[in-house]
Amino acid sequence: MTAPPHEAHPAGPGRSLPDTQQGMRRRNLARVMHAVSAEGPLSRAAVASRIGLTRAAVSTLVDELIRSGLLEELGPQRPGRVGRPGSALAVSGRGPAGIGAEIGVDHLAVCAVDLSGRTRSRAERHGLNRGRSPRTVIEELNELIRLVVAGAEGEGLRPAGLAVAVPGLVARDARTVVRAPNLDWRDTDLGGLLPSGFPLTVDNEANFGALAELWLGEGTPRDFLHVSAEIGIGAAVVVDGGLLRGTRGFAGELGHVPVRPDGPECACGGRGCLEQYAGEEAVLRAAGLEPDEDRVGLLAGRAAAGDEDVRRALRDAGTALGVALTGAVNLLDPESVVLGGELSALAPWLLPSLRDELARRTAGPACPVSVSRLGPQGPLLGAAHSVVRAVLDDPAAVAGRA
Repeated sequence: MTAPPHEAHPAGPGRSLPDTQQGMRRRNLARVMHAVSAEGPLSRAAVASRIGLTRAAVSTLVDELIRSGLLEELGPQRPGRVGRPGSALAVSGRGPAGIGAEIGVDHLAVCAVDLSGRTRSRAERHGLNRGRSPRTVIEELNELIRLVVAGAEGEGLRPAGLAVAVPGLVARDARTVVRAPNLDWRDTDLGGLLPSGFPLTVDNEANFGALAELWLGEGTPRDFLHVSAEIGIGAAVVVDGGLLRGTRGFAGELGHVPVRPDGPECACGGRGCLEQYAGEEAVLRAAGLEPDEDRVGLLAGRAAAGDEDVRRALRDAGTALGVALTGAVNLLDPESVVLGGELSALAPWLLPSLRDELARRTAGPACPVSVSRLGPQGPLLGAAHSVVRAVLDDPAAVAGRA
């Protein structure tokens, strides 16, 4: 059985290999990599059985992947099987790594993930980025990238690419931040500021969060609406295992859907946007609390302790989320809604009013709402894993760069 289809790496959306002998070889290399990554360790015979090729053909492909440092042999499989034991294959723990980075309103984070999906190196910095120049923020991010890359290289890994999650609209070139209202950035080409030694992809943090949910979540459907938030609120729509990006790549701006057209002015220029009622700072204001470095921790702690002002603010935020999500659910008919990002920690107090509002307003049957187990780590993990998936999708290209 082959690995399930998935979202193409953002730097090369939907590009298929030509139907030539070389193209077929590259596709088969990818099939071997996906099989071993998803189900390994596997013998050559087991790989051949899963992808429907002869053992001789698979052996040739495996030998090439071992020479490229993408697969490794672990020795004979466990005893007890009929016939001569085969050598177990696994993705290399000392090969390419995906470098993921996240630019948040109040933090920076970078991690390195190997081909097996393990996080091997990580660094982060907390501090407000709003209002700071992109160059200053990226200089600090580059320091974290250097630390993480050095840590990964110290374990025998080599960066295969860098993917950066940002809280804003990203152009189709996958490097230009068109607008990030909560950072006060506009038309910022991050490609000229970030390291140039390996492939770069920049994408919206909600998109990477949704991809992480698709790839790493347990029992996640292939059609869902993913909502994530910190100060802002973003969403991503996954249809048949791929992102619905829209004509310009801007799909998913749920935070700027108006829930009260005559409400307060938003950083985007509109009025009464969802962020003004369900963003972290908005909930703190509604609860009468001053902003804190750990905003979500403060809200969750007060709510758990029975603070009725905080609980009421969270109920109202859940209602606003339900109003905004109703339009998306009625329009798109997703299989489920997944609550991720920082919002996931507040789910016990958000979900009752959110579900009530969604059920009351949805034309069809109520859409299930679940909570992501990845929480606020989703965007960073999604960024790093997008690079790993690119390696699995076209290992021949990565071997050629080695």
